[in-house]
Amino acid sequence: MIRIATRTDRKLALFGLGASGLAAARALAASGAAVTAWDDNGDQRRRAADAGLALDDLYSSDFSGVDALVLAPGIPYTHDPHPVVRRAQAAGCAITGDIELLLEACPGTRAIGITGTNGKSTTTSLIGHILHAAGRPAQVGGNLGPPALAFDMPEGDDAIFVLELSSYQLDLTERAAFDIAVLINVSPDHLSRHGGMEGYVAAKKRIFRNHAMRERRQTAVIGLDDGFGRAICEEMSARPRWRCVPFSAESPCANGISAAGGVLVDATDDEPVEICRLDGIPTLPGVHNWQNAAAAYAVARTAGVGRDEIAAALASYPGLSHRQELVAEINGVRYVNDSKATNGEAAARALACYDDIFWIAGGQPKEGGLDATIPWLNRVRHAYLMGEAEDAFAARLRGTVAVTRCGTLAAAVEAAHKAAQSAKLPGSVVLLSPACASFDQWKSFEARGDGFRTLVRELAMEAAT
Repeated sequence: MIRIATRTDRKLALFGLGASGLAAARALAASGAAVTAWDDNGDQRRRAADAGLALDDLYSSDFSGVDALVLAPGIPYTHDPHPVVRRAQAAGCAITGDIELLLEACPGTRAIGITGTNGKSTTTSLIGHILHAAGRPAQVGGNLGPPALAFDMPEGDDAIFVLELSSYQLDLTERAAFDIAVLINVSPDHLSRHGGMEGYVAAKKRIFRNHAMRERRQTAVIGLDDGFGRAICEEMSARPRWRCVPFSAESPCANGISAAGGVLVDATDDEPVEICRLDGIPTLPGVHNWQNAAAAYAVARTAGVGRDEIAAALASYPGLSHRQELVAEINGVRYVNDSKATNGEAAARALACYDDIFWIAGGQPKEGGLDATIPWLNRVRHAYLMGEAEDAFAARLRGTVAVTRCGTLAAAVEAAHKAAQSAKLPGSVVLLSPACASFDQWKSFEARGDGFRTLVRELAMEAAT
């Protein structure tokens, strides 16, 4: 785990004992800090107590002698702060998060940060895959995979952190700066948490903070396929000490990287160079994954990886669970787990990849609903709806797509399976791409995707007997 020498003998409070919070508490305690922790969930508190951590109800604690409150990223902070946050602020207590602590503990380690509304996880894992294939000692995590403070202490000057960063995590940074900062795209998401689009965009832009203590040049890798990205790219191109590398999956990109038509092109030198074709890589289907690949290529080249090495690594990329994951093929029908599609934009990206779709959607609704999916509904044969969004989605799809209200994932999978098997359409897909959060019926999108995978594998076993 990470040792945070700057926090030795400091008195710290920690609120939120999920995976990242528990890792932070353990790292701080092992670093010699005096840590008291709390979580509203009794099971989380018991787990922390079993790990030897001291518990204290932070709703009534005295923050006057506390050096800092360490927040888990799920706790509201900048807009309509949580009551515990307000107590800390009233006492003049500093507030921080695990990403800030990681880079504070390891100031000499090269850090790559990746954010964006959609595609963060795929881009982060793809960058990690390329770096590992090239023999680079990179640790990958943050919002994806292991929490930041569960990393090993880096060894050597060539160590790299590759960090997926949510807007929540970025909100908790004040000094953290990245050698390579990636913004893939921006569209409305988490608006209630950030007080609207302006607050959400401001949180994303925190990834472009200058190194306070180093003169080393930083690189901004920015997607141009939405208006926010184009504006931020123009802003960053004028910033001193920053090199800006734009990328696009929709059109040629002067002085940058493009993946239009599924062809990856590097135009950062005098003459554009075709690197490889992406449209034949099964784990990177669709324009949105070509966008991710263009971003990952830009990062890897900036990190010194050769073009041929990157092309080979893209071709060998194994893909991520719950991101257009092919679970099974039953009698010619593919069953695809895209549970990570927790908003309409992400679901639209999946719908754009397939024809004759038996679409499973719904859950806890988000801003924008199904608006982004409308241009792709002609690819949907039938929609099977579940969860809190069921009524709203049925109303939105009325007159456009045939709908069955199923209530639960299990009922939706059963209905979609029967219809797809009866239709016998070559190349058809049963697609779980919910366009919703999972928390109405599942503890996480991973749990929802695991549930889908289990149901589909049971169907595959029945079909094989």
